[in-house]
Amino acid sequence: MYLTITFIIIGIGIFLFVKDYFSIDTTSILIMSLFIVSGVLNPEEGFAGFNHPATITLGCMFVLSAAVFKSGIINGLSSRIVKIARVNYVLALIVFCLTAAVFSAFINDTAVVAMLIPMALMVSRETGIAPSRLLIPISFSALFGGTCTLIGTSTNILVSSYAQELGSTGFEMFEFSLAALGITATGLIYIFIVAPLILPKRIKKSETLQHEAEDYMAEIEILPKNPDINKAIGKTFLISDLQVQILMIKRNHLRFYEFNEETILREGDVLKVLMNPSKISKIRESKYYKFSGIGEISEDDSEKRIFEVMIPHGSSLSGKTLAQTKFRNNYYASVLAIRQRKETITKNVANVSLKEGDMLLIYTARHNIQALTRNKMLVALSEYEDRKINYKKAIPAILILMGVILAAAFNITSILISALVGSLLIVTTAILKPNEAYKAIEWKVIFMVAGVLSMGKALEKTGGSELISNFLFENLGGLPPQIMLSLIFLFTFLATNVLSSKATAVLMTPIVIEFAQILQVSEKPFLIAVMFACSLTFMTPVSYPTNTMVYAPGNYKFTDYLKIGTPLNFVVWIAASIIIPLFFPF
Repeated sequence: MYLTITFIIIGIGIFLFVKDYFSIDTTSILIMSLFIVSGVLNPEEGFAGFNHPATITLGCMFVLSAAVFKSGIINGLSSRIVKIARVNYVLALIVFCLTAAVFSAFINDTAVVAMLIPMALMVSRETGIAPSRLLIPISFSALFGGTCTLIGTSTNILVSSYAQELGSTGFEMFEFSLAALGITATGLIYIFIVAPLILPKRIKKSETLQHEAEDYMAEIEILPKNPDINKAIGKTFLISDLQVQILMIKRNHLRFYEFNEETILREGDVLKVLMNPSKISKIRESKYYKFSGIGEISEDDSEKRIFEVMIPHGSSLSGKTLAQTKFRNNYYASVLAIRQRKETITKNVANVSLKEGDMLLIYTARHNIQALTRNKMLVALSEYEDRKINYKKAIPAILILMGVILAAAFNITSILISALVGSLLIVTTAILKPNEAYKAIEWKVIFMVAGVLSMGKALEKTGGSELISNFLFENLGGLPPQIMLSLIFLFTFLATNVLSSKATAVLMTPIVIEFAQILQVSEKPFLIAVMFACSLTFMTPVSYPTNTMVYAPGNYKFTDYLKIGTPLNFVVWIAASIIIPLFFPF
């Protein structure tokens, strides 16, 4: 009975992952709760994911990555990267892709891509290269880089730790690096040679979010005898009839940014507003308003201006509306427009549920944007600030990270212990304050991993993984191991394109271990196939967080990922089927 319940709950989980009714971490915890409530797992087994080595190691690695980024060591290289990238498109493609791949092998890939997106957009503006020609390659390269070391991606840590728990041997820091480098080289060759022939060349000025929204902006002067004079803003014709969004009031040469619906309009007030173009004609026809363009925007830090920003992976704004967060009151910023996928929203933006990867057009002062980016709520896209390296923090941060890597690589201790000691050193040496370390951890990922681990535990406990493995053996047992490895890789990467990579990894790990034992061959080639297949997913913008992050800034369509990513996924599939057995014989 428990086996049947397990398959039903996993089926519900897969349905919820595909339909995206809830966030991934919420779905994962819901699945864990169902296993506990149904009696498939007892509470200790259900909650075991929270103190699992993979979960703790991931939390520590988030802290280490944040310390490296805060030191400015990576940002300090930005001027050199941008200087090379300005030369021509080929050099820009190569330098951005190699940078993404190298850094992602050792630190959080979503943070690396978040850093490179503004740099790539700046190069695009200065050289005329379309952002769509650079951003997907950056995302894909980061995925390749993440496969090269044990700490390169959370999936590697998860599969290795879970395999150890199931009685298999885990992986060392660089144990599979040569195989990963072979696949990475194959993928980069595709990105450098084939992808430029397929990548879209969208660079029309009208297609940028800022220029779309600027078409909706204007300045309106309140003329004498206007019925709106001495009325509260919320009761004026502009608000009640035309649904105009007021951004600023200029009165007697003074600018007012802070106002509310009770603020009284006066004769001669100049309002900077956002409105639908269809309403502009009504303003022009009225004899009580004088209509003009947006005018000059001050560059002074204390003055408000327009910024293009993005909701990054792990942002606290994701899943919430601007109204729920009281965005304007709390952060002194007005959102003019939101781009979700291909849709640009300028009406009723306060009630739009924000998603990771969304682009926002914000009207605020620079110091407010800087505060939001420091808290990892937003990533600024409209400008890139070259930060100086803080050597007092950069040198110890790099030394601690190197110590963590080398301690694990030379088997001095496990990656769990070395990462834990490293993160404690980061805090005790004041590279990060305790609250900064806490904020650095992507708790959504932690809860998601803890939740999905219950699926693997339930499969193992009820015999589900053994049942599936026996089914595979009965139907595929006569095939050569290399063919079976290839089929497992194919199934895994196809599943990852519709499910979470972590959920797929947890489901597949016990199955392939059981399958290898039935075949009486080494499980390591199959585990590596699962690791690589879960990380190297290119076919959709939702298959991996970095793919989602570049979707709106690159002005991509869903079909762009299919055109570029599908051939790449099949190239990687063939390459992995050949390369993995060379380094890990059966």
